[in-house]
Amino acid sequence: MSIEVISPERRHLGGWDFFLLWMGAAIAISEIWAGGILSPLGFVRGLWVILLGHLIGNIPFALGGVLGSDWGIPSMVSTRIAFGIRGSYLASILNIIQLLGWTAVMVIICARSSDLIVQSLFHYSNPRLWILLAGLVSTFWALIETEWWKWMQRIAVGALAILSGLMTYVALRNVSWSTLVGLQGENHLPFGMGLDLVIAMPISWLPLVADYARFARNTKGAFWGTFLGYFIASSWMYGVGLISALATRSPDPLPGMLAMGLGVAALLVVLFSTFTTTFLDIYSAGVSFLNLFPSLRGRWVTVLFGLGGTILALIFPMEEYEKFLLFIGAIFVPLFGVVLFDYFLLRRQKIDLSEVLEGGKPLDFGAIISWITGVAIYLFFSFFLSDFGASLPSFFMAGIFYLALKGGKRWKQG
Repeated sequence: MSIEVISPERRHLGGWDFFLLWMGAAIAISEIWAGGILSPLGFVRGLWVILLGHLIGNIPFALGGVLGSDWGIPSMVSTRIAFGIRGSYLASILNIIQLLGWTAVMVIICARSSDLIVQSLFHYSNPRLWILLAGLVSTFWALIETEWWKWMQRIAVGALAILSGLMTYVALRNVSWSTLVGLQGENHLPFGMGLDLVIAMPISWLPLVADYARFARNTKGAFWGTFLGYFIASSWMYGVGLISALATRSPDPLPGMLAMGLGVAALLVVLFSTFTTTFLDIYSAGVSFLNLFPSLRGRWVTVLFGLGGTILALIFPMEEYEKFLLFIGAIFVPLFGVVLFDYFLLRRQKIDLSEVLEGGKPLDFGAIISWITGVAIYLFFSFFLSDFGASLPSFFMAGIFYLALKGGKRWKQG
């Protein structure tokens, strides 16, 4: 692990590798739970929110990887282009907080789910043991080299897709289309807020997508592999969560899976989906930390954040999961609105890489002000105009405000 530029001869991941990488990240019990949160919308409106939210969220998510595949740099280094090196430090700190939170969330969901399944199958309960197991295996997964990721992801994601397909089939085999369309929720969740809850999931990966895209052989393969892998699998998982919650009137899908005799399959999905998702959080938390302290050894940083996330899992309040997703959206939607508007519209994908790596301008106040403006817009829409959704206004207004401050001219450092 490091924040070094990955040279072209070391870039060995193709579009299929990125498809599997992000498919593995999306096939997760956390995504099924998030789909269950949308149940107040009912099936039809909930399905529209899932598809539209993933379409909206996946575009900036995949575009964020372009900065990595174009220049071989990780995500937090890419924020230096617009924000300057000190601005990237603030982004790194917030990203570390987010990724530690995600590590804890994934470990908790894995532990609770595994314990429930094992308790029903073997009458044994020890949730703390499952927390330690999930945290340790995910940390080990994050320690291995990218060449091994390819094969481990291919095997694990293939197995996950088969198991998830089996569970989906069993869950839906006795449900007709007319029954699905007729499933109604309590209808107290605004459409726009539901959209924000979906958009927040791919956006949560945006601050780390370039950490992996920098190993891409070419930008086109990385972009489409990332976009399609996450869009297909995450929409699928959200849909399973939505249908399960509507059918059982509970956002937790596991009791229904156990009732259908899917205990062993559900346990395997819970475990492997945790490993294929959580290692990304641990690895990228370390990369963000190295943006702050580049002289540290990467492996020790990985172990530090793996253990830190595992310890946090013991105290993290899972009842705040929905608020956690909205916090991610409020921080990172406008942040990358600035980054992407700067890179694609102002700079036309041209940068001086040496200046970026050496720090260039210490801090760009225009970028900071635009970011803060975007956060304020996100919060305003969330609290007062939740029917409209906060993500799109925040993303575009942060980017447009940044371009206005720059006067439409290319920023030249120094």
